[in-house]
Amino acid sequence: MLTTYTLAEGRVLSQDGLLPPESLRQAVWIDLLNPTPEEERAVQGALRLEVPTREEMQEIESSSRLYREDDVLFLTANFLYGVEGGEYGSTAITFVLASQSLVTVRYQTPRAFAVFALRCQKNPGLVASPDGVMLHLFEQIVDRLADILERVGSDMDRASSAAFRSARSSIKANKRDADLREALITLGQVGEVTTRASETLLGLTRILTFVGAEKATAVRKENQALIKTLVRDVRSLVDHAGFLNNKANFLLDAVLGILNVEQNNIIKTFTVASVALMPPTLIASIYGMNFEYMPELKQGWGYPAALALMVVSALLPILYFRRKGWL
Repeated sequence: MLTTYTLAEGRVLSQDGLLPPESLRQAVWIDLLNPTPEEERAVQGALRLEVPTREEMQEIESSSRLYREDDVLFLTANFLYGVEGGEYGSTAITFVLASQSLVTVRYQTPRAFAVFALRCQKNPGLVASPDGVMLHLFEQIVDRLADILERVGSDMDRASSAAFRSARSSIKANKRDADLREALITLGQVGEVTTRASETLLGLTRILTFVGAEKATAVRKENQALIKTLVRDVRSLVDHAGFLNNKANFLLDAVLGILNVEQNNIIKTFTVASVALMPPTLIASIYGMNFEYMPELKQGWGYPAALALMVVSALLPILYFRRKGWL
């Protein structure tokens, strides 16, 4: 899908589909979502630049993700998407910054792109220049990441509070296990989201560093202050994401420790029960043997004496465990 954003008479004109080369050259922002070969050829022919393929976008070395060809910057990074629907992941997005146009190539739709497209309609100044579009889009991505980190931080706090409250309470074991399992799942998701958010922030840091080195020719003077603001915001989010990730790992270890304690208590109960039943089982086995000469079997007191002996032999280990504090 090819979408163009053109600034005309103080308004933003958004058009979908293939357009004539002249219309493509007039567009400030060309957004390629899952582009077809025809759309790629149309953009390449109109702007006379090479659009990276999906395979090239997946390469991880910096020289393949951040480079310059003549006056065109090619910037690629992984971005978090799909957090709202729970089907989250990371996708590579390429920003091709030319003097007259910005081309974005992507195969998923992070929420920031949809929000920014709506903002452009209300504030045409956001698409006044290609570098301004890119920097304002980065600004929207950073704002979105801040909201995501704030939300997962709240989810983590609620999950940890529920887990510790459940561990201290005297509710039924199955309800407590369900609460701990839910906390474990939530903390795992928080760790995954913060890790992918950190990956996005790392990619933004590399892009901003590269653009900052090229800003004299790639970024207009009125937009250069945005780079410093974005770098400062990204650094603060990197620190916050690292804090959340460390906290998630700590709480994950704590919840796993609580589960281990619960399992140990169950195993201890079965161990004590088995040890307490061993002496009575031994006594019953002795008197269940078919020997001809066992005088106790012919005595009137033999049966109650055997029962009493089994009860006493079962109580003695339990009393011993209680005295040791194991019960």
